[in-house]
Amino acid sequence: MNPLTQALGPLLKEHQPDWLALYRDIHAHPELSMQETRTAGLVEQRLRAMGYEVTSGVGVTGVVGILRNGDGPTVMLRADMDALPMAEDTGLPYASTATARDADGNEVPVAHSCGHDLHVTWLIAAAQVLATSREAWSGTVLAVFQPGEETAQGARAMVADWDARGLPHADVVLGQHVMVGAAGSVSHRPGVILSAADSLQVTLHGRGSHGSQPQTSIDPVVMAASTVLRLQTIVSREISPLDSAVLTVGALQAGTKENIIPDQATLKLNMRTYNEGVREHMLGAIHRICRAEADASGAPKPPDFENLSRYPLTENDAAAAARVAEAFHAEFGDAAREAQRASASEDFSEFGRAWNVPYVFWFVGGTDPATYAKAVADGAVRTIPSNHSPRFAPVLEPTFEVGARAMLAAASAWLCKPA
Repeated sequence: MNPLTQALGPLLKEHQPDWLALYRDIHAHPELSMQETRTAGLVEQRLRAMGYEVTSGVGVTGVVGILRNGDGPTVMLRADMDALPMAEDTGLPYASTATARDADGNEVPVAHSCGHDLHVTWLIAAAQVLATSREAWSGTVLAVFQPGEETAQGARAMVADWDARGLPHADVVLGQHVMVGAAGSVSHRPGVILSAADSLQVTLHGRGSHGSQPQTSIDPVVMAASTVLRLQTIVSREISPLDSAVLTVGALQAGTKENIIPDQATLKLNMRTYNEGVREHMLGAIHRICRAEADASGAPKPPDFENLSRYPLTENDAAAAARVAEAFHAEFGDAAREAQRASASEDFSEFGRAWNVPYVFWFVGGTDPATYAKAVADGAVRTIPSNHSPRFAPVLEPTFEVGARAMLAAASAWLCKPA
C-alpha cells in the first residue's frame, strides 16, 4: 500500500468538509490571470498553518510552500489559480457572479470554468497530508500555486523570479488537470500529452469610405473575409494528414455601422501544433497569406502582426512518466489508463524546461461516470460540457478524492522508499 495515499484516508474524514468549503469559496470568488490576490492569500494562510516555509508574490501573485523533511529528492507539485473572463451557467448554488477589470480595462464576468479551483484544492489537501505524515516520506516538497496559466504569463513570471527569491530548483515537476472523463479515473502517457499553442493578432489595413461609394474604399472587411477562408487551407492543404494541427480564427472585428466602410479589420488567431517543424511552417504560412491577401486587395500597407501568447509543447519525460504510471496502476488499478494526447495547451512545462529536469503532467476525470458511459455508448462525448464551457462543472465525488490521491501517488514515486 502507498503510505501517502493511506494517510489521506483518515484525513479525508476529518478535513474533507473544510477542503470542499475552500473549493466552493474559490469557485464563487474567481480572479483573472495575474490578479489572484485573494486566492493567493487563502493559500498562503493555509500553508503557513501547516508548517510550510512560504514565499508569496513570486511572479506577481504566485505562492511557493517549502516542506523540508530530511534527505531525498526535491519534488515540485503545481496547481494553477486563475479563472477565465466568461460568465458561468452551471446553476450551482455557489456559482460565480463575479466581475473584474481585464488587462485592457474592460469590465468582464469571471468564472472558474477550467477547473483551476479544483486544482488549488487538490494541492492544499496533498500538502496537508505531506505535512502530517512526515514519517512516510523523505526529501523536500515544493507546493507551487501558479498565477496566469490562461494567459501563458504565470509560469514564465515565476521562473524569472525564482532564483532572486532564493527558491530551490526541483528534481522533478508534477502536475495534473481535471478534464472530461469518467470521475474516478486518471489518464497518463509518456511523451507529448498537450499541444503547443500560439495566439496572434493580425491588423489588416484598408481605406474607409461611405457604404454607398465602395469604389472609393479599400474594404478591410472583404479583405478579412478572404483571409479567414484562405487561412483554413493551411491545415487542409499544407500540413500532412499524418500530422495534427488546428488553426482557429476566434475573432474578426471591424467597423461600427452598416453604412461605413472602416479603415481596418482585426483578426485574432489561435493555432495548436505537436512538433516544431509544423509550428514554424504554419506561422510562416499565416504571415504569407495575410500579406498576400492585403496585397491582392491593394491595401495601403502590409498587415501588422502581434504575438498574444505562446505555450510550449507539454512532452512528458519517458522515464519519469513510467514511474508515475506504475504508481497510478498500483493505486487505481484499471481506473488508470493511457491518455490520448490532447489539443489543449499548458504553460506547466516552463518549470521543467527552465531547470532542465523531468516533468510529468496527467489528467483526472471529472464527469459523472454514468453520464460519461452513456455519452460513450451514444457517441456523444463531444456534447458533455468541457473545460471553458460556461456549463463546465466537475462532479466533486469522487473527483476530489481521486485528484488528491493521484497527486500523492505520483509524489510517492520519488519521496517514498519502495516497500
